[in-house]
Amino acid sequence: MIETDVLIVGSGPAGSASAALLSSYGVDNVLVTRYGWLADTPRAHITNQRTMEVLRDLGLEGEAMLHATPNELMGNNVFCTSLAGEELGRMRSWGSDPFTQARHKIASPTTMVDLPQTFMEPILFNAACARGTKARLSTEYLSMVQDETGVTATVHDRVADETYQIRARYLIGADGGNSKVAADIELPMEGKMGVGGSINILFKADLSKYVAHRPSVLYWVLQPGSNVGGIGMGLVRMIRTWNEWLIVWGYDINEPAPMVTREICEQLARQLIGDDDLPIDITSWSTWTVNHMYATNYQNGRVFCMGDAVHRHPPSNGLGSNTSIQDAFNLAWKLALVIGGQASPKLLDSYTPERAPIGKQIVDRANKSIGEFGPIFGALGLLESTDPEVMTANMESRKVDTPEAQERRKKLREAIAFKVYEFDAHGVEMNQHYVSDAVQAGPDDVRRFDEDAELVYQPSTCPGARLPHVWIEQDRHRVSSLDVVGHGQFTVLTGIGGDEWRKATEALAADGLAIRAVSIGPGCDYEDPFGDWARASEIDDDGAILVRPDQFVAARSKTRTMIADPNSDLRSVLSSILGRAG
Repeated sequence: MIETDVLIVGSGPAGSASAALLSSYGVDNVLVTRYGWLADTPRAHITNQRTMEVLRDLGLEGEAMLHATPNELMGNNVFCTSLAGEELGRMRSWGSDPFTQARHKIASPTTMVDLPQTFMEPILFNAACARGTKARLSTEYLSMVQDETGVTATVHDRVADETYQIRARYLIGADGGNSKVAADIELPMEGKMGVGGSINILFKADLSKYVAHRPSVLYWVLQPGSNVGGIGMGLVRMIRTWNEWLIVWGYDINEPAPMVTREICEQLARQLIGDDDLPIDITSWSTWTVNHMYATNYQNGRVFCMGDAVHRHPPSNGLGSNTSIQDAFNLAWKLALVIGGQASPKLLDSYTPERAPIGKQIVDRANKSIGEFGPIFGALGLLESTDPEVMTANMESRKVDTPEAQERRKKLREAIAFKVYEFDAHGVEMNQHYVSDAVQAGPDDVRRFDEDAELVYQPSTCPGARLPHVWIEQDRHRVSSLDVVGHGQFTVLTGIGGDEWRKATEALAADGLAIRAVSIGPGCDYEDPFGDWARASEIDDDGAILVRPDQFVAARSKTRTMIADPNSDLRSVLSSILGRAG
């Protein structure tokens, strides 16, 4: 029998991120996957700023940028009749609009990029193995039994055809949308699987002459009458600029999945591209279903689930792998502190209340985004008839000089612009807020959103919020406020007059807790040359902000003058967070 601290089932974004984080924190872990290698299709790809911050914390941001399509080649979301045909409209996406671009730059030291899963997984997996993870490929999870001290999992080596057991203190189920771990521990689920059907077609072709002048990740093609639904909308998605692509095409979920052939794939690709002579190389195809399901609880005893195992949704908004990696960032440090004896197992009870609401939010948001294509169809007159000729004529009618055509053009512009809730929902990506026993908020610590919380990221040091990013300086080098926190430890941020907070932190560190103190201000550890930290921190110079290892604010004291004994106060707060109170 193999023994370890944590057994991870699954090597996708959630599983590999968990392994990389746990190994970085010095936690012994074993990862098993039933597959012989990592992702062989580029499924997830949009990588938002929060996920890039996780990679940055792991020291992997630079490697990710080597493989990613940069933000400046992502932004033109195009609606057309074919890539070679008529363009119906565009919208600026993924932070490329000048206004949202500024907000993205202010929000994070990182940029949103396009990093297909075929590149993301190896980056995380390789880092995990290099840092100590014992990975076992072609090893299928079969079952598990848990008791008061651990979990015994039975696995099968598909190469040696041998079945054996792994004993772990905790188990993470990151085994995807058909998670056996989630089923075995009977996680409660809400929603429905299989609400829509899709075909994926991977191909290679040089499309630069059709796309280089309007660089984008997504090209939406509307061809009336070309599928069962009558509207005929297909997606041509960029994988690598500008010669690797993926087509997404729908099928009737009420019918069996279609028999797809190479000939059908090539015909569909040429139809959406609009060029019968272009050389095309079809590399693979598959069918999949659109889901609308989420778990209301992520934990049963010593077993935790994350990623697609607990939030199953379409790729709209590009939230899948991002949320999965962020699940791992939330749980890994808690497991590390519990296994290391610095926290009580009660700390682990904060995982569900912090991550389950976000899982539900992104499942609902992704499915809602699908429905928000309706106004575009309506503006083009595609909902007024099922006759393809009439539908095409309605699309053409927007070009004439009549009041009706002018109104149609106006509605089309507005409908495309409204898709900002799918393609530039910065607030959905960055406004996450945790409420749990691992956050200690005072009566005045109320998070308020003055603008649309789905669209606009609004920084705050309110406990439960991610620490705001600002640029500070040390030894003439620019450093993000996020860079001085995280990395597996708690951080106390203070300023001039915060000496007692520093002494309290040093005393806790001497007791064995992974915690450090950092002062920001004139003559401090870090300078605040623009005064950005003073404004963003929302505390006085002698106040303090306690930041968790996942860069979320755990607690804050706006001023030292209100605290009789910082040492006693900090110890009390941390005891509550770590589940050791009393």
